[in-house]
Amino acid sequence: MTNSTKQPASMPDAFIILFFVMILAAIASHLVPAGSFSLTEVAAETTGAVKTKGKLDPDSFHFANDNHRGVPLFAEGGGVGFFNYAFEGMVSGSKWGSAVGVIAFILLTGGAFGIIMKTGAIHNGILALIEKTKGTEFLFIPLMFCLFSLGGAVFGMGEEAIAFCIILLPLMLALGYDAITTVLVTYVATQIGFATSWMNPFNVAIAQGIAEIPLLSGANLRYWMWGIFTLFGIIYTMRYGAKVKSDPTRSLSYETDQRLRQQQDATVTNEYSSLDSLILTVFFLGLAWIIWGVTSREYYIPEIASQFFTIGIVIGTIAVLGKRFRVNDAADGFKQGAAELLPAALIVGMAKGIVLILGGDDPESPSVLNTLLFYSGQALGDLPAWLSAWLMLVMQSVFNFFVASGSGQAALTMPLIAPLADMLGLSRQIAVLAFQLGDGLTNCIIPTSAALIGCLGVVRVDWTIWFKFAWKLQLCLFALASLFMLLAVAINYQ
Repeated sequence: MTNSTKQPASMPDAFIILFFVMILAAIASHLVPAGSFSLTEVAAETTGAVKTKGKLDPDSFHFANDNHRGVPLFAEGGGVGFFNYAFEGMVSGSKWGSAVGVIAFILLTGGAFGIIMKTGAIHNGILALIEKTKGTEFLFIPLMFCLFSLGGAVFGMGEEAIAFCIILLPLMLALGYDAITTVLVTYVATQIGFATSWMNPFNVAIAQGIAEIPLLSGANLRYWMWGIFTLFGIIYTMRYGAKVKSDPTRSLSYETDQRLRQQQDATVTNEYSSLDSLILTVFFLGLAWIIWGVTSREYYIPEIASQFFTIGIVIGTIAVLGKRFRVNDAADGFKQGAAELLPAALIVGMAKGIVLILGGDDPESPSVLNTLLFYSGQALGDLPAWLSAWLMLVMQSVFNFFVASGSGQAALTMPLIAPLADMLGLSRQIAVLAFQLGDGLTNCIIPTSAALIGCLGVVRVDWTIWFKFAWKLQLCLFALASLFMLLAVAINYQ
């Protein structure tokens, strides 16, 4: 008789969680009647990353006709059914965003960095940098966190953090930190800046325009809010980083971090050489090209992905000419880099399927999301002002799970929330504040955020592992956001 060892309980995989969320969404599509709104202004036609939607008429809500039914088990002719969610989610959207654009971005960028990492130049350069900067490593986290938070506040940095996670991960591991710390100083920092911004064109400016209040108004409180949230994020990250650095086994990503460290050690070809200098020079010139494109030319997902692909090709060519590796090794590096990020790319597409099953996020098309939005707005009207303001924050936080786009969520929710604020005796500035905090901060944890899943994928951290770490941080951020909402009501924030 053999004794069977009982396996310890573990969190279900992110794909399993998404599948069960998909089941709930499919059931909701049959139980909740679909509704739609009308637009009072025609959406602007653009070909770039930023697409402004028409203005929604909050009094125009109406249910779909009786022929509108929930999603079928399987749909034909390119329709959306329960078992179609994976494919339809992955091919939805455009090259400018989720899902198909982000999927291509993840795979191409991952492949390009596979080539770059295979040269060993980044690892050799990191070792040389650490040797020359001993004693000043403690400045790295606050400096990086502040810069990324500023990027989120000024120009809405989000998806761009995926690439920086790839860049900074080897350095963070070499400094004794872990993959989770890498996501904290990059993506989480951008979303804290995004949520507390005084000038972000992708959420604050759009929401204020829809609410018909002066653009970029109310900046004074938001300056303080950005500073306090960013300081909190720096302290939280430094405390966590110190804990992991003193005992790496306390990290939830310890096993994958160790494998990555072993891979890095295996790529070290020799001592730092002139070829490494040439490769790193080209690499940083490429990063400067990307930063210039984002800030001066408004480059977004298509251009940034192509830029990284170009950098990978150029560096691979240099490595081949410098006899660092052979041509086929460059191809192997590209395939390995893309393959390692394939799970993250798949999750991005499947998470988009949730929104499609609920009818999509178009206010003019019948959907369960529109109905939920309408009744959520109606429910706030009978409550005290301070509680209604706080529940606006809660509603925006929940709604962000389904519409993880700042501009999209603003177009859907602000036309309802802004006039509702008038009825409650609250300023429309408070409604905008609830939107930006609810939209931005929950991006740090929701699995439907393509940028978050992309960042976790490139540092090899499963979303379920991230959730086990991030839920406490999320509660702290939400508590801080709640205090600012109550403060805004108390001072009649304008």
